Amino acid sequence: MEPVDVAFALVGLGALLAGILPRVLERRPLSMPIAFLALGMLVFLLPVGLPSPDPLAHPELTTHLTEIGVIVALMGAGLKIDRPLSWRRWSSTWRLLAIAMPLCIAAVAVLGWWWAGLVPAAALLLGAALAPTDPVLAADVQVGEPTDVEDSEDEVRFALTSEAGLNDGLAFPFVYAAIAIASTSLAPGDWVAEWFTVDVLWKVSIGVGGGLLIGWLLGKLFFRAPSELRLARHAEGFLALAATFLAYGLVEVVGGYGFLAVFVAARAIRAAERTHEFHSVLHDFAEQVERLLTLVLLLLLGGAIVGGLLGPLTWPAAAVGLALVFLVRPLIGWLSLRGAPGRPAEHWVISLFGIRGVGSFYYLAYATTKADFPQAELLWATVGLVVLVSVVVHGITATPVMQLLDREGERTSDPAERDADARPVAAAGHA
Repeated sequence: MEPVDVAFALVGLGALLAGILPRVLERRPLSMPIAFLALGMLVFLLPVGLPSPDPLAHPELTTHLTEIGVIVALMGAGLKIDRPLSWRRWSSTWRLLAIAMPLCIAAVAVLGWWWAGLVPAAALLLGAALAPTDPVLAADVQVGEPTDVEDSEDEVRFALTSEAGLNDGLAFPFVYAAIAIASTSLAPGDWVAEWFTVDVLWKVSIGVGGGLLIGWLLGKLFFRAPSELRLARHAEGFLALAATFLAYGLVEVVGGYGFLAVFVAARAIRAAERTHEFHSVLHDFAEQVERLLTLVLLLLLGGAIVGGLLGPLTWPAAAVGLALVFLVRPLIGWLSLRGAPGRPAEHWVISLFGIRGVGSFYYLAYATTKADFPQAELLWATVGLVVLVSVVVHGITATPVMQLLDREGERTSDPAERDADARPVAAAGHA
């Protein structure tokens, strides 16, 4: 029996399940990621000669596999948000990005240094890698496919989708700070000036500006070009991949953050013709590719776990990871949303469902290929534990919690009501 034949059969079985499970599990307290993770663990335990998918042994492959998974998910997330971009309507998102994310990074870094005994560079990398919520594994708590109705999403699904779309790029400066400390020293004079100028100001600006420009140009090509060149008429879903890789590749070439560019480009494409049915075509294709990539990544994660990924884990490091999932993110997220649109119950759900996943593995793999981090095995084990716990806990609770919110009528589905909720926030901002 050749291992490659087993791999083909495994991916084929997984792809079949990817088509079946969303319908079977739709109303049940079990998620598709849990099923794929369990399948990966089971198959890699069988004596069929499959190679160990150890991310430490294959850092470059891990980086690029997770990279592709994240950017495809970011394109899908950007396309499916119906709510137009504005300071007031996106108030929850800005709070989660500007308050919750930096505080979570700081809390995990301090706990990693104090409890787990990580050196400062490794502790900061742990905080940065675990900062972004995941656009890949969070489908159960995100908005659905694009519609023609502005503000059609409830506050919970909108906030979690938009947060995941943006914080995957905005966590990158903190990863670069960890790389700078590992490469030089902890002394701020050795790295802060260049880091702030290049890794914060320049790369964020290029990511946002490049994404806007590419999205605007693609929007013109899709919806405003002469009829024979107007791509929206042909309903080719694979153009979602063209937009994804163009935005990511071009912005990375000029030194910006490609993750930011992909999400921003998707929003710009959506804004070019907000209610066109072509958005659903693009989104559906991106979602199918994302589902296939998620399948592969979760199968490999399951294999890595049974292959010993969590072996180097210590009790203090495990405590740090569990504290993030059950204490740090819920508390900081809830505090950051005080005064934001939505009801208190919605704020708690948003805070509790900060799902960690593929993006965390990408950042860790990327950083460890750019600098030598002590305790790298412990970092991988801790991140692996957090993602495992997040997949299981959030996967089991997402469906019943969202159903409960829906049944109790605590979703803010009326735009006028949402505007009324947000008005005090806007007024406070002008005060």
